[in-house]
Amino acid sequence: MLEVGKSGLRLALALALAITGPQAAFAQGKAKGQGAANQYKANTDNREGALNSYVNMDTDDPAAQMELLLQETYATQQRAIENQFILQYGDRIRMDNLNYNSGGELIPAHVFKPKVMVPGRRYPAVVLLHGGFHERFDQWNFPMVDAMVSKGYVVIFPEYRGSRGFGSAIYQNDYGVTDTADVIASGKYIASQPFVDPERVAIVGESRGGMLTLLSIQQAPKLFKAAVDIVGLTDFVAYMAYKPEYRRAEIANTNPSFKGQLPDRNLPAYMAVSPINFVDKIETPLLVMATTGDKIAPLSLHTGRLLDALKARGKVYESKIYENAPGGHTFMHGDTPEQADAKQRVFAWLEKYLGDPAK
Repeated sequence: MLEVGKSGLRLALALALAITGPQAAFAQGKAKGQGAANQYKANTDNREGALNSYVNMDTDDPAAQMELLLQETYATQQRAIENQFILQYGDRIRMDNLNYNSGGELIPAHVFKPKVMVPGRRYPAVVLLHGGFHERFDQWNFPMVDAMVSKGYVVIFPEYRGSRGFGSAIYQNDYGVTDTADVIASGKYIASQPFVDPERVAIVGESRGGMLTLLSIQQAPKLFKAAVDIVGLTDFVAYMAYKPEYRRAEIANTNPSFKGQLPDRNLPAYMAVSPINFVDKIETPLLVMATTGDKIAPLSLHTGRLLDALKARGKVYESKIYENAPGGHTFMHGDTPEQADAKQRVFAWLEKYLGDPAK
């Protein structure tokens, strides 16, 4: 599936607005949509009568119109991805799209189950997490979902806050805070289902999803029976030190916990979402995999330090570090020996701690 980058989408939508946008948006004086709440904003005031602000769908402000079009484009792409999965795997896998509760907020998720389920059987389950800044379930996740369901696992794929394709309320980030809460809530949700064995739930994440895997087993140490971290970010302070200025500014300004401040002005907030600082809290058996030559989460800064900390604290873990696996940070997306070996290790780890998924 061909996807257009965010910058390309913004340019295309801006050109579309310039050609077809209402002339009123450029009239003299204040446009009627300006000054209204053009973006969703959750109100943290829990008193009765406190209101959220919502997107003004009738705005004639060009910038707000472009944001509406951008979110609708993401949603359209997401529907196409889901349809593509159904076309490819619908003969053997059932995909249910639903919303589950996370601290009073409804969070979208995909639940994947065998097309034919054994009545009364309680299946082992896996919380499977995407990475990326504003990524979502896409075609790169198809093979892993297919393999997991084929082996006998139920899979929940939460579109935690920060994901795109589900509107501005879900698109909004709070790195390491709301996303972690949503992941933990997804684990509790799937464990509560009558077709899932609550004693056999695991979590698997890649990149940002690896970071969320670590934060989740640190904050909910009894919830998961096994965990897998693949090329996960472990030190968000270090991450902010080497990212380009535009990304540093975007992260600081769009994540409420950071309050528009970089680590030099708000270091505790970045330390609080860095899993490297909370290894002591890990109780879940953990498989860690990464590769040298990772140009997004360098091994020596992230996974290497995590492994040192796990060893020093006597945690239950195994690890595999590949030598310059093709694709680097995205080596799990290639048809390569390294990817095949990593996938085999994932399933061996899950079976070790969850038992035979076919039983």
